[in-house]
Amino acid sequence: MEKLYTAEVTATGGRDGHVKSTDGMIDWEMRKPKEMDGQGDGFNPEQLFAAAWSSCYLGALEVVAIKEGIDVTNAEVTTRVSFNKDGNSFLLSAELDVHIPGIHIEEAQRLAEKANHACPYSKATKGNIDATVVAL
Repeated sequence: MEKLYTAEVTATGGRDGHVKSTDGMIDWEMRKPKEMDGQGDGFNPEQLFAAAWSSCYLGALEVVAIKEGIDVTNAEVTTRVSFNKDGNSFLLSAELDVHIPGIHIEEAQRLAEKANHACPYSKATKGNIDATVVAL
């Protein structure tokens, strides 16, 4: 395996803390969402994970679509990452809604599934997070 890039971010204070990347691009306050009895006036891990997964997934979608000669320039993915309680433990779940304008819904679903198999975030979460990928 050839390492192409490494992001480095340091967190302090947990869900009511701070995150900062070594390059200074990320320098954010982290806060529990109001739904989890927090202040809700900062970022939370689920938002950041959803943002990262969405953008990575679109990159994977572009790669698989280019190989098939399909233009996905205007594609969008909305990713919802949920923080769930199951008895005494907590786990994440996710829903990825994929919109690819200009192609039939069945073709969009096929490409969405191929992108899901290619996306590093989707691969990393497979079997660990209940996730659905649906073309709209």
